[in-house]
Amino acid sequence: MDQSEANENAFERFSRDNSFDPSAWSERMNFGGHSGFIGMRYHQHGDNWIELGFDWRDDLVGDPETGVLASGPIISLLDNATSMSVWTRTGQFRPQVTLDLRIDYTRAAAPRKPIVARAECYQLRRSMAFVRGIAHDGDPADPVAHAAGIFMLVEGQEWAK
Repeated sequence: MDQSEANENAFERFSRDNSFDPSAWSERMNFGGHSGFIGMRYHQHGDNWIELGFDWRDDLVGDPETGVLASGPIISLLDNATSMSVWTRTGQFRPQVTLDLRIDYTRAAAPRKPIVARAECYQLRRSMAFVRGIAHDGDPADPVAHAAGIFMLVEGQEWAK
């Protein structure tokens, strides 16, 4: 089985299942794409929130002189965490579309420190999910970035065929 077949099989299994297990999903998200390249991993979750993270690496650095991480990996981490917070809250994987995802950087991430994102789905409507989160490098009270977004929940699986 090649990589694309493995990803397709994982997607089919999760989309058929009526439940969502963040730790199991996270094991599979590292097959490829941004999350696999970054080395994203699951930390913990609650009823409406999830924490994901990745380790600092030389190849993720945006400024070689200072060792500060590029913004792309942090954006991908917050995008994944906010998305997964919706599925964690609903208890099931359902397709969704990002309507808005704003990320405000408050400071540069400290060199050589892992990054952790904590995101929550704080409000759920019939067709919309509202999320927020932070990324930090060790102190949640001093975040690297804040995120706020809205996802549109998509009914049915016809779009995937």
